Amino acid sequence: MKQPFSLPNLGILTALASSLCCIMPVLAIIAGTSGLASTFSWLEPARPYFIGSTVLVLGFAWYQKLRPQPKDDCGCHVPTKTPFIQSKTFLGIITIVSALLLSFPSYAHIFFPKHEVQKIANPTASIQKIEVQIEGMTCTGCEEHVKSEINKLNGITEIVVSYKKGNATVRFDTQKTDIDKIKNAINQTGYKAINHKIIKQ
Repeated sequence: MKQPFSLPNLGILTALASSLCCIMPVLAIIAGTSGLASTFSWLEPARPYFIGSTVLVLGFAWYQKLRPQPKDDCGCHVPTKTPFIQSKTFLGIITIVSALLLSFPSYAHIFFPKHEVQKIANPTASIQKIEVQIEGMTCTGCEEHVKSEINKLNGITEIVVSYKKGNATVRFDTQKTDIDKIKNAINQTGYKAINHKIIKQ
């Protein structure tokens, strides 16, 4: 009887779930729908459990695959024809894909466009620096997404975003943009700009 849902399938699903909150910002940038980025951020607290589940499920799948094969009455191995999706090769592919999904947050930043720092003609005239508190960021992918949206504005000279601190520090030319536009750019990502403070330079 065919199993409708195999262990490798379960393993790759739990691996996907563990990094979905970090994969969504990348997909949002590619699709041009920034607001979808934080859709699965609620999964972040459960990430350690998804990782643990993936390791256990795939570990058990490998145990089943590598355990001694059944023998007949003479002690000889019984030859069995295994479909590809039940083979060691397929399980190996699933394991590699799962590992890539689990580690996605550590390399998510490579998928985001790089923006050059904008040069200001008279840098001392109208430069302001603010710190904005942001709700909903969970990984480096979230940081890069916020940076990418803010960098679309004119007059941005420096951005530092931290999901751990839940903030973004932005240096900008007040003649080209303003605080409301920066906060709006953050909100367009699906994360929420809560409040801000001006930093003296």
